[in-house]
Amino acid sequence: MAVLRTARREITLKRTLWMAIVNVTPDSFSDGGRVDVVEHALSLLDAGADILDIGGESSRPGSDPISAEMEITRIRPVILEILERCAAQGREKPLLSVDTYHPETAAFALQNGVEILNDISGAENPEMVRVAVESGAAVCFMHMQGTPKNMQENPHYKDVLTEIFTYLARRRDALLTAGIPHEKLLADPGIGFGKTLEQNWTLIQNAHRFRKLGIPILVGHSRKGFLRPLLEQNPDWDRDDATHVVSRQLVSQGIEILRTHIKPILENV
Repeated sequence: MAVLRTARREITLKRTLWMAIVNVTPDSFSDGGRVDVVEHALSLLDAGADILDIGGESSRPGSDPISAEMEITRIRPVILEILERCAAQGREKPLLSVDTYHPETAAFALQNGVEILNDISGAENPEMVRVAVESGAAVCFMHMQGTPKNMQENPHYKDVLTEIFTYLARRRDALLTAGIPHEKLLADPGIGFGKTLEQNWTLIQNAHRFRKLGIPILVGHSRKGFLRPLLEQNPDWDRDDATHVVSRQLVSQGIEILRTHIKPILENV
């Protein structure tokens, strides 16, 4: 049975975990600009979130990068208030993740109670790797072709499954060599990050193949554009309905962590 270990705890992955999305951004594609971020985060915990993934920079297609300073300015009050409110209410300390590719942001977050680094750039920055090693954080490394600004301009693969698997295996081995233990690693094939609609569906339908990496797999598919065929086939559905259907597909394949905006409905898996 897979295990995920951070500097503060060990989680046995007996079931699929829900990583709930907490965006602290003005421009995220689904829920950017909300003013009740902390209340929303606490409501996600009440709904059963296993992990809160806090991000201060939108990575939607076409988005512009921001500085680490701006990112920290956005997430600092949210992280601190979530932890303060949980402590004041007698809640168990929540498992927090930071969605960033900036080592400076990662270092700040890890010094202030965050336990997982979620890096869309594959943790390729040596400084990010150093931060991860020194902090003892768990690390999720993702595949992305290009950058959020240009990734959807012309994504191209000869064999999308093989190329992404090879990339993730290479990053896994590099992080192991750098000193991050096996039980601290998560891999994400990067649904929607430099992939066409058809390529995204190929990844979803074959997600089980990535389990051969020997580490837990995280998939973030929530409310994304590739769900359009399901919405066209079911006009009374919204993007959450379509997300639930894909969540069930992923759980049936043994995927360990789902990153979604709302709690996955997994009945009938």
